[in-house]
Order: sequence, then C-alpha cells, then structure tokens
Amino acid sequence: MHHILLSLFIGAIAGWLAGLIIKGRGFGLIANIIVGIIGGWLGGELFGNKLNVTSSNTVNEIFCATLGAIILIGLLRLIRGK
Repeated sequence: MHHILLSLFIGAIAGWLAGLIIKGRGFGLIANIIVGIIGGWLGGELFGNKLNVTSSNTVNEIFCATLGAIILIGLLRLIRGK
C-alpha cells in the first residue's frame, strides 16, 4: 500500500512539474498523476535500464519521472501535430 501511495505522489509531482515546464501550468491532479506515472516508467526505462542510472531516493525518482513525462508530452505533441 505504501508503494502505491508513493507512486501516486511521485506521479503527481512529476506530472505537475512537466506541465509547468512544457506549458506553464499543471494538467490537473488526475492528469498529472497519469502523465507522471507513465513518465516515471518511461524515465526509468530510458535512464535506469539504458544508461544504468538508478533512482535510489525520492528526489531522483521525481527527477527521472519528470524527464520521462517531458519526453512523453513532447512525443504526444509530435503525434498530435501541435
């Protein structure tokens, strides 16, 4: 249960930060969590598995998830054409 709540918290923070960086504001709580969790997975795959960067603490996890969320938002914008 603790892991799920921590994932939701990290996802919300990462999605909100990515929204601030990309568009100047967050996407709303639910969208922030979704973008952040998917971004966390993407960031973990890119930085953890490919570059051997491990997220040993919450700050590293938020940073990695935020970078992944930024990449996710960029990819979605490319696909949508905006």
